[in-house]
Parts: sequence; C-alpha cells; structure tokens
Amino acid sequence: MGYKSLSECIIDLEKNGHLIRIKEEVDPYLEMAAIHLSVFEKHGPALLFENVKGSPFKAVSNLFGTLERSKFMFRDSLKSVEELVALRADPMKALKHPLRYAGAGLTAFKALPLKQSLFKNVFQKTTIDQIPQIVHWPMDGGAFITMPQVYTEDIDKPGVMNANLGMYRIQLSGNEYIPNKEIGLHYQIHRGIGVHQTKANAKGNPLKVSVFVGGPPSHPLAAVMPLPEGLSELTFAGALGNRRFRYFYDDEGFCISADADFVITGTVYPHDNKPEGPFGDHLGYYSLTHPFPVMKVHNVYHKKDAIWSFTVVGRPPQEDTSFGALIHEITGAAMPQEIAGLKEVNAVDAAGVHPLLFAIGSERYTPYLKELKPQEILTIANQILGKNQLSLAKYLLIAARQDNEQLSTQNIASFLQHILERIDFSKDLHFYTNTTIDTLDYSGEGLNMGSKVVWAAAGEKKRELEKELPDHFKLDTVRAAAVAMPGVLVLQPEVYKEAAEEKKRIGALKEELKKFDLRGFPLIVLCDDAHFTAANINNLVWVTFTRSNPATDIDGVHDFIENKHWGCNGSLIIDARKKPHHAPELVKDELVEKRIKRLMEPGGSLYGIL
Repeated sequence: MGYKSLSECIIDLEKNGHLIRIKEEVDPYLEMAAIHLSVFEKHGPALLFENVKGSPFKAVSNLFGTLERSKFMFRDSLKSVEELVALRADPMKALKHPLRYAGAGLTAFKALPLKQSLFKNVFQKTTIDQIPQIVHWPMDGGAFITMPQVYTEDIDKPGVMNANLGMYRIQLSGNEYIPNKEIGLHYQIHRGIGVHQTKANAKGNPLKVSVFVGGPPSHPLAAVMPLPEGLSELTFAGALGNRRFRYFYDDEGFCISADADFVITGTVYPHDNKPEGPFGDHLGYYSLTHPFPVMKVHNVYHKKDAIWSFTVVGRPPQEDTSFGALIHEITGAAMPQEIAGLKEVNAVDAAGVHPLLFAIGSERYTPYLKELKPQEILTIANQILGKNQLSLAKYLLIAARQDNEQLSTQNIASFLQHILERIDFSKDLHFYTNTTIDTLDYSGEGLNMGSKVVWAAAGEKKRELEKELPDHFKLDTVRAAAVAMPGVLVLQPEVYKEAAEEKKRIGALKEELKKFDLRGFPLIVLCDDAHFTAANINNLVWVTFTRSNPATDIDGVHDFIENKHWGCNGSLIIDARKKPHHAPELVKDELVEKRIKRLMEPGGSLYGIL
C-alpha cells in the first residue's frame, strides 16, 4: 500500500484485524520486549503501546511478525517490485516479454526519491531521554534502537542516489555515553556505512549520520534489503511503498526523511570510539562490549503524535525471520541471475542466518563422466562466498541439482540428509582459514576473525543413514547420546575446558568410537546438552553451527590422510560445546513475566491473545 506514514499503516492494520492497542502503562525495561516475544510466539498481531512509562511517545512492534501481515502491507506493490528486481538482474526480460513488464516503467518512476522542503515545518524537537528507553534483555548495556534506518552519504559522491540506508543497532544509553549528547553506532563488517566512514576518515572529516525511525513500512524493509549492485535503498523504498521517498536537508546539511516519525542527526569523528554493548543479538547470545563509533547528537526531530518503532531480536525465529522470508520472495530470483549455474541459496534462519548457508547449483563441467563429482558447484561456492553479506557465512553446504531436481534449500532436514548421504569427507571439505566472519559470532579467534568450510556433495548416494543408536552403545567419556536425525549422532561429553586438553579428550573419544560401526552416522556433534540438541532440527543446526569454528572444531580429516582410514568409521566430528565467550543464552525475566499477566486477565489488552 502507498502509506504516507506509519500512523496510516497502523490504522489500516487495526481495521483489518492485524493490530491491537495496549492501553495499560508498560515499562520499557524488559516488559515491552517480553510482551512482544509472547505475542510473536503465538503468531499474534502487531502491538501499539499507547502508554510507555517515562516517555510521551507511543511505540509499535511486531509489524512484520508474520509473513501474512508483511504481504498484506505491500499487497498493492509486491508483484511489481518483484518484476523490477527481476529486470534489474536480467534487463533482457523486458524485450522478451514487453507486455508482462509494461508496468515496470511506472514502478521505476515511483522509485525516484523526491526532494520536498515543505515538510520542514512539521517536525518538532525533543531529546534522546524522551524516546522510549527500551531494554530488551537483562544483560543489555542500555536502551537500544532496534528498527533504525541509518543514512549516510559518500563524501566523494554526495546526494541521495549514492547514499547508504542500513539497519544498524544504536545504543541510546548506558556505558560511557554522555546522556542526550552521545549515542553508540554499531555496524557489522562489510556494511555500506563502513565504506563511507573510511572515505571520511581518510580526509579527516566527520561523517554526517541521520537515523530515521518509523515512517512507512517500506522504509525499514528497504534498509535490510540485500539489493543487487547499483540499486539504491531509497529507490527500493519508493517502489515497494508505492510512494516516492520524500526528503529534505535541514539547516546543518543533514538529510531528513520527510515521512519518518523520528530523525536523529549527528556526526561520527575519525577514530572516535567508545565501548558499545552488551546486547542480546540474533544469534541467540549476548554480543559483548567492544569499541564502536560514537555519534555526537546534533538534533532529535519528531513529528506530532510520532510513534516509535521497535523489534526484539534473539534466537530465531523472531520478527526479523519474517523480514527474511519476505526478502527471499522479492529477491530470491535475483541471485541465480548473478551467479551462473546457481539454482537457489538459503541463509538458514534457524542457525542465525550468517553461520550456515545451503545452496543448490548445476554440475555440468564433465557431462562425459558416468558419475557426477563436485566441480562446478565448487566454482559456484566461491562466488557465493564473495557476495556481500553471504561472505560472512561459516558453513556453506552445496548440492548438485542434477541429483534431485525437487530438492529445496528451504527444507533443512531433507537438504542436510541429502548432503550426508552423498558427501565424501575425505575430499569434499574445502576450508578457508584466517578470514572474516560475522561481527556477532564469537566462535572464532577474535572479533570478525574465524574460518569457513564448504561441504560439496554430488553424485549417487554413498551410504544409508542410521536412525537409531547402535546396539549396546555406551561410552565412558560421554554423559548422554541421542540421534538428532538420520545420520546425525549427538554426544554430550564433559564440559569444554581449554583447547589443548580437549584435543586429548577427543582423541580418547575417537578410540572409543572405533568399537562401533558408525558408517550410518557421517556426522557426530559434540554438545553441552544432547537431549536439547537432538530435540528438533532447529536446535540441531543452531547449536552445531553457531558454537563451532570450522578450522579448529572439525575433526577427522587428518586421521584419514595419515592413517588411510576415516577416524571414526566414516564420521566427521564437530565440537559445538563452545558457547560464545560463555555468554548466557537469552532468557525472559520471570518478574516481568508475572507483571504482564495482568494484561492477559479479562479486560486486559492481551486477553484472548495469549
């Protein structure tokens, strides 16, 4: 829909049963997040908090909480935007099918940003401490903005068409920040804002930053969209929202989104950092305190009756899961157009997105051979790992489409089973060491430092996968064992201590495992809780791929090369016992849970919802 504002979107959602109002006073410290999580887990409606303790502003969350609601908000523009993205990836489609893509020109016109100064008078000013100070998890370092649109321009090519609009968390309070004068700007590696700051630093200039919050729902979605090279986030926001992105510049030269509810302007000076964090993040752990850029606040603008937009992140699935599903629908066809031979790729949400990628590609290099082997899919894998945010993946599992045309990367269990039936771990593992990983991932050697591995599988099935533990399976060094899925054995040894000692203990475990025929279990996962890890496929991939670093936590290959046999009767061991810096998993506060029960009683805003 061509919403002019967040308010207009909220009215539309409420009218159609997609939003409820919470009229009781709620505390931004943990309580609002707990309410959001409870409603999200029930696939409930969007939430408008009308009475936020300590703030004059309303707040809204869970707008994108279900894929159904996300599609509803963009029901008039989704198809045309999908066509526009397809044309950007393959312009020849317009020539081949002129009638089908006749509306693409109009969509493209709507995508052009519109400069309008008449909006200047609709903004008022406030201070940071008047914004809802939402703290999501007990160990968070302060209040954070979790649905921002962070705008920066290229110092060498100023203007909106070369600008970057990204969603990077902002710390509003806590740590060493001077209240109302400084906020923390956290962005992960490989982000567009980093390029802009690097250029500004080189010239010794401060970088101007505008943080937009609220506005039409197309704006935050555009900020997280992995767009094809050369397609601006602002133009995408206009196309998806059926309304051109309106903007102007204030008296200090900061770009202002005319349709945003709030705009925070400020400057980031070269190498001016302060501790930021901790923060309960989307991998399901706390990202810890590290130095990140400080933003010196100039102004905090807001519309009359402005509404603060936020979300809650944590172990998937969360609201950003629906973001991802919608993004996949819009851009899913674009990536195969950019990489020859690629059929599909999926950043697995259940594993925290960046730790694990599934991909399917063609294997056409040697059609004269009777049996397929990984060749072209290795070329495709290298290209995937060179693509923007996909380059942060730790594990890339890629299959040949010729082995099963019906195989889908969206079905985690069947895809993983397909790989395990075919992979030869003696030659189908390909490591990348001393490289970059996700800033939020602490399984590597340091911040942004770790390794990657490609599992490439092609050809006929090499083994039948077992579904039950071997007879009389008992190990002296293991507390518990379970089968998580066909071919995957989960073991719970003693708690992880330190690397040198664990190497000896795993050596002893492998000797014990040689007593059993484990040819039907090509993958063995070591974890802290075997029953939790094996309970479902989401637990399995979350534990396995967020708590391991391929170069240091995969075992078995060396044994095969040196001893001419596979170390554990054909099994690969992944040691996934390292919680990142032993950071706690995110938990809800029990006192907050008790407080929100009042909203669930008859007459309460959440009665009948939870």
